[in-house]
Amino acid sequence: MNHEELQRTYAEDGYVVLRNVVSREKLLELRTTLVDAFDTAKRTGGLLAGGGTISGHLNCFPGEGSRFVYEALKEHGVLELVEAITPRRFVTPSVRCNVNLPKSVAQHYHIDGAFVERFTVVNIAVMDTDLVNGAIELIPGTHKKFYKYWRFAVERPYRFAKRIPMSCGDVLVRTSSLWHRGMPNRSSAPRPMLALTFGDKHEREYADPFRQNDGQIAFYENWYRPTRLGRLRERTFVAAPITYASYRFVSSLFGNKGYGTP
Repeated sequence: MNHEELQRTYAEDGYVVLRNVVSREKLLELRTTLVDAFDTAKRTGGLLAGGGTISGHLNCFPGEGSRFVYEALKEHGVLELVEAITPRRFVTPSVRCNVNLPKSVAQHYHIDGAFVERFTVVNIAVMDTDLVNGAIELIPGTHKKFYKYWRFAVERPYRFAKRIPMSCGDVLVRTSSLWHRGMPNRSSAPRPMLALTFGDKHEREYADPFRQNDGQIAFYENWYRPTRLGRLRERTFVAAPITYASYRFVSSLFGNKGYGTP
């Protein structure tokens, strides 16, 4: 792994893709476990009402069974790269997973966290991820300056957006300040993708991040609160996404939301 070249690409584009890092066989087993857990939660009423289930993008803690992914990142030198490019020192990662559900809709473009509080996100493809089942869309270079949403809308950097298909076991390393969005899953099966985040000062640090929730898989909200108002907002977004875009445009005229911690 040529770290210097990868760091140059990362600095320019805001991301790099590393191929065939994690065991395909183990990841496919993990995918089966995650989908079975999702089906069980759905059948037994354990899923949130709203909270991302309407728009089709749900957060998840993948459990103790995902520890092998972290070990593979360490073995292949990915963690050395992450240490070199992450502004804030870290001890452990935050462990999470996005589950892109069938019939999901495209998210709005966004960054993760605040622009001036950058951290590193490492996404791992748990299964082959393509344009059908919702490969992520990134906008290279948008991490280099702060965009108020009105400027983002006017300058239209999304003209240069790229979809990032990945094979099972591939790794996407990206900065939190890179504009991106989750895309529709037009397949008939849920599409999980692991996300380990490094250096996010707003995340709780666990002595053993794979043992939170007693190491058991859990599903939780993404973007929208699982409340009556939250479900109304989520349904409105799905039915008329322009309403949320308009709200973001107007509100960005009067503040620096997303630049730093309020």
